[in-house]
Amino acid sequence: MENSRRKFLKNMGGSVAAISIGTTGVNAHEEVLHRKLIPSTKISANDKIRIGLIGSGIIGHYDTDAALKVDGVELVAVCDLYTGRLDRAKEKWGNGIFTTKDYREILARKDIDAVLICTPDHWHQKIAIDAMNAGKHVYCEKPMIQKIEDGHAIIETQKKTGKVFLVGSQRASSLAVLEAKKHFEKGVIGELSYVEAYCDRTDAKGAWQYSIPTDASPETIDFDKFLGNAPKVPFSAERFFRWRNFKDYGTGSAGDLVVHLLTGLHTITGSIGPNKIFALGEVNYWKDGRDAYDLINSFMAYPQTPTLSSFQLYTRINLASGEGKNGFGIKLIGTEGSIEVGWNDFKVRTLKRSAAPGFGGYDSFDSFSAQQKEDYKKWYKEKYGNTMGGFDMGKTIEFTAPANYDDRVDHMICFFNGIRSNIPVLEDATFGLRTAGPSIACNISAEKNKALNWDAEKMKLS
Repeated sequence: MENSRRKFLKNMGGSVAAISIGTTGVNAHEEVLHRKLIPSTKISANDKIRIGLIGSGIIGHYDTDAALKVDGVELVAVCDLYTGRLDRAKEKWGNGIFTTKDYREILARKDIDAVLICTPDHWHQKIAIDAMNAGKHVYCEKPMIQKIEDGHAIIETQKKTGKVFLVGSQRASSLAVLEAKKHFEKGVIGELSYVEAYCDRTDAKGAWQYSIPTDASPETIDFDKFLGNAPKVPFSAERFFRWRNFKDYGTGSAGDLVVHLLTGLHTITGSIGPNKIFALGEVNYWKDGRDAYDLINSFMAYPQTPTLSSFQLYTRINLASGEGKNGFGIKLIGTEGSIEVGWNDFKVRTLKRSAAPGFGGYDSFDSFSAQQKEDYKKWYKEKYGNTMGGFDMGKTIEFTAPANYDDRVDHMICFFNGIRSNIPVLEDATFGLRTAGPSIACNISAEKNKALNWDAEKMKLS
């Protein structure tokens, strides 16, 4: 299965070419080569694919807009529990689309081939399984599940039905990530030893303080249906529109954002996950009634495999960064260089160490007697010649995507190509659980204040 995924990623998942666009002398020790990434993802034969949107909130609009940029895709129906969003759907996508507050009505339609599941996390598993059993292909927003133990049922349903299931972390189809993967696989940074990955936000919207409409009420929102199997509470517009703030419905910073970091990392390295996880989390700044962490840091240990050395991963999610900017990055640090991946760009730095250790400076050499210094110099020259050690940095290569590039569209192309060509997609249910599981385990570790063991092969806490 892993080999087929790699083959699909290479052939269908947005491989890129790069052209040099000049160099810049940064300082006396570093020269930067700039390269422009060129998207080359191809769309399979554009047989008509009709989709239904389940959950027409923020990400529902982003995903649908991206899907409709793919040739041959048509929106047929929209489901949401807030009347205003159904009204907006008709305003935006046409009065002819079918709207409902019951997702089962979408699944019952014979003219719908696939659904986009963009609901709160606690509904992902139920709707995904129902959709595949109803004969629909599924694009399910990340994280794939709210609870780790819910993931295997999705995997089994996908296998049983044979439907395409793609998790919506578009990092798996990003041209920057896929091009970085090529450089990593060439071994340009030597053996991977350490990874730093982070996602910082600063303002209120980045911390999920989303707008609440003035007409939000039990008359316009089916709040009981929203709750589903979550604990029963009185109507709350805040819980409905800002559900990511609450553990009953979402997975917090870890499920929302660590999963993006792991998706990029696993795509680049081919890893299936860590074996140890420890995290610290707290509500650090946004003390607005939420119970989901706005600051979470984790350490994960990735074991040695036949294709990878063992390495350590540090992740940071901070929703109240004082740097005044949003930031996203995955830095892979190897024994001979580093690859630093942003959202639609990355940098490669390499070095070459001298085989000779050198002497002098911050070294024991100066503590030797005068005679021993002379003897040591003679010995050193016989062994190493005139080479004085240290290392030399290679050129830094910066890769940048075009200004209008949208990796979400590439991810949608991957989804619809999978449907049209009946071939595996990279970020399937198994891949999805192997990123969602460790991410959600960060919350569990922080709550229990203890390290956890993760079985990446079996995809469960051990």
